[in-house]
Amino acid sequence: MGKFHTSIQPNQAEFIREQHIFFVATAPLSADGRVNLSPKGLDAFRILNDKQVGYMDLISSGNETSAHTLENGRITFMFCSFGKKPLILRLYGKGKAILPGTPEWETYSPHFTIYPSTRQLIIADIDLVQSSCGFGVPQFDFVGDRDIHFEWAEQKGEEGLKDYVQEKNLVSLDGLPTDLGLKNE
Repeated sequence: MGKFHTSIQPNQAEFIREQHIFFVATAPLSADGRVNLSPKGLDAFRILNDKQVGYMDLISSGNETSAHTLENGRITFMFCSFGKKPLILRLYGKGKAILPGTPEWETYSPHFTIYPSTRQLIIADIDLVQSSCGFGVPQFDFVGDRDIHFEWAEQKGEEGLKDYVQEKNLVSLDGLPTDLGLKNE
């Protein structure tokens, strides 16, 4: 079942900083709603303190995390070792999207590398940390980050990115509004 803590321990923080990929999961309250599970990378994750974390979120084809955290706040982050020493680490908490131009943006954005295609920050207050063995996770070697997103964003340009957000990022798959959708009302 693993070990549980109410905050991120120093050895866990070190493990998190060593990872090149993490996963974020959210879900709507509706029993018919879809659970969202997304891989993230690009050195986007930050530990703000032992009970608060966040990541820089780039424009992409959906915005489920924003919709789900707006509705109910529930969020889980998972890190797993693909190296020699196995470990799975989950952070459970309540999250929210922080949008550019808000006072909270001014507070949190200095902790991240902000790109022209950064649509929001996701900040979460952590109330439970679970570590487990990870014995079944295979080993992989990190080759490098991809540049594809940044090339795509550069080709779109500022106006193209705004249009893309309007088309793809205002409502979840289940029809829930995102923070960006509410901002545009």
